Amino acid sequence: MIKREGGDGHVTLKIPRPLYDQLKQVIHGSGFHSVTEFAVYVLRDLVSHHGATGRGPLAPAQVEAAAADVDPLSPEEIEAIRQRLQALGYL
Repeated sequence: MIKREGGDGHVTLKIPRPLYDQLKQVIHGSGFHSVTEFAVYVLRDLVSHHGATGRGPLAPAQVEAAAADVDPLSPEEIEAIRQRLQALGYL
């Protein structure tokens, strides 16, 4: 659900609390200052890659099906991602 905010050009995007809590753990020590900052980064990256492929937007059922096929990241995988982002200068 998206809610319009004030005139600053921002909106509120509601996500499930368990997902928010998981994202807080993922970004801990990563250099991201908030879940919002991380989510904006990920969404911008997704949109930029999506635009480069020339494909149309995914339907919600496609997004859910893709998410169902993804296993949670292990602590080792999360650390590897952090190290890679740091090496690329993102953190």
